[in-house]
Amino acid sequence: MYERIVAERLPGIRARLEEAAGRAGRSPGEIRVVAVTKGHPLEALRAVLDAGIPDLGENRVAELDRKRAELEDDSRVRWHMVGHVQSRKAPQLAGHIDLLHSLDSTKLAARLNRTLPEGEAPVPVLVQVNTSGEDAKYGFTPESFREALPDLMTLSGVDVRGLMTMAPLTEDEGWIRRTFRSLRELHQEALAGASGYSGTELSMGMSNDFEIAVEEGSTMVRLGTVLLGERAT
Repeated sequence: MYERIVAERLPGIRARLEEAAGRAGRSPGEIRVVAVTKGHPLEALRAVLDAGIPDLGENRVAELDRKRAELEDDSRVRWHMVGHVQSRKAPQLAGHIDLLHSLDSTKLAARLNRTLPEGEAPVPVLVQVNTSGEDAKYGFTPESFREALPDLMTLSGVDVRGLMTMAPLTEDEGWIRRTFRSLRELHQEALAGASGYSGTELSMGMSNDFEIAVEEGSTMVRLGTVLLGERAT
């Protein structure tokens, strides 16, 4: 079933990505699709991998651990943790993920740094910034990000690869676009600063807004429903 779903949907997604990139004067090759497989069975993950998408995103540490164990012999997979991570679960990430999209607090950063096993490579992370202004969303505010970044860059246990944000669930395109544009501008500001930040990734855009995100500079779009349909669980 999932092989058919992905085969039917992916060409349209690719076309939409190409059109959005073209409108922004960008190459489609600059944008990576992360398939958000939360709540989907292994059949869905294998269908995505067979379609040429190696980046799989999970929202829960326990589910990621289970699926990673079941696909441990598949060398194609790059695992992304895209959901909120409680600091007590931070030790479960080192060596088990290729990118954490949701470094949303100094507490989590300190825990990742403190619990990194000796000899293990730093955990690759994106700093989550709440640029939509919604109280319910996790992440640093732009102001607290500016304050925290110099200290984050001193932590040997984390490797800051870029930034992430989530747009509001709204039909107000202006609000969505401002959310993404604000993150891009914050990223550019950080690159020009003296913190040592040299991130290259902007994880922005989901099923309902990924074209706007691409127009505003996203390098990674996190696609679930538009690619795989509604979750089984």
